[in-house]
Amino acid sequence: MTTPNYFVDVHILQDLPPSNINRDDNGTPKQCTYGGVQRLRVSSQSWKRSTRLAFEDLGLIPEENLGVRTRRVIALFAAAFRKWGVADDETATQLATAVVAPLKIKPGKKADQGAYLLFFSRPQVDDLVEKVMALREQWEPVIADTKALATIVDGLDVPGVVGHGHSLDVALFGRMVADLPEINVDAAAQVAHAISTHATQNQFDYFTAVDDFQNDSGSETGSGMIGTIEFNSATMYRFATVSTRQLSENLNDPSTTPQGVVDFIKAFALSMPTGHQTSYAAHTRPAAVVVSVRKDQPVNLVSAFEKPVWSPRQGMVEESELRLARFMQEEVTRWGDSPILVAACYAPVNDLNGEQKTLADVFGPSLSFADILDAVKVAISGDNPDD
Repeated sequence: MTTPNYFVDVHILQDLPPSNINRDDNGTPKQCTYGGVQRLRVSSQSWKRSTRLAFEDLGLIPEENLGVRTRRVIALFAAAFRKWGVADDETATQLATAVVAPLKIKPGKKADQGAYLLFFSRPQVDDLVEKVMALREQWEPVIADTKALATIVDGLDVPGVVGHGHSLDVALFGRMVADLPEINVDAAAQVAHAISTHATQNQFDYFTAVDDFQNDSGSETGSGMIGTIEFNSATMYRFATVSTRQLSENLNDPSTTPQGVVDFIKAFALSMPTGHQTSYAAHTRPAAVVVSVRKDQPVNLVSAFEKPVWSPRQGMVEESELRLARFMQEEVTRWGDSPILVAACYAPVNDLNGEQKTLADVFGPSLSFADILDAVKVAISGDNPDD
């Protein structure tokens, strides 16, 4: 049975107080020019990593069911062999080397590393190790014979094992291996670079640190350390989309796809990059989460902010919410392609001119976040009467 293909679009508005959660090589908050003005930017890579970490941090998925991204593939498999009862480190490394060899990973500059990061599902690693351990009577007598060991491992179809039935994070974000295309994974999710809905300028925090253990003579004056950190603040527009059909193919289990989408939405919405968080504690939650389920194509609504928001003394969140709602409605009117579901939770706005009704007309009533997740799960589970 072919899995219906829905595109689940996630639109988020979130204010960031003074912070530097994603910086460039100079320590400067990342930026871009959009609509002719400078914007604060947080890279998609940064928020994808935060989302991956949030699966475990939020208690959605245990670590052993997630993926691991590493150059140290042999060390990863060697550790798994030790966990499965291989007591000798040398034997574990020999077995790991034999298992990794069919993946044709180019060596890196360091002896214990490959040339690039690889994204593996931990259950696949355990599956391969279990298969090798089941052949212990065959490989134990020839453990020092590299060719004989390779012959035994070749029968396990290592590329086939790591090429199917991926953990959720690998299924969502994909994997590209130029040396062995058959284990590539087409990502089911796309994440846009988050940008501010308005123009921004970086600022500098001049700081001093006092030495608490100075001598008693009074001869030491001044600070123990002086420096500056660049920071910024903004209301951000964040966007991600998930293809349910691609996710189902990657997971190799259509029944788990709806829950996988729900887990992604929750992790994406509640995650936060960690840059300079000790200094700034910018742990905000979204002001608005709007999820639309479509059958035609994903639609990024960032064009709502091509003309930068400008709302002095009123803040940027309210105007950004209204901009997003109006643009979403304009898109539906122009293209005639209403989503099959729009579910949202959003902060109330000043209702002097009926703005709250504008939000309700487009987004529907403001639901709890849990109700959004439930509504999305029903819509993509085949239980939707409009399908």
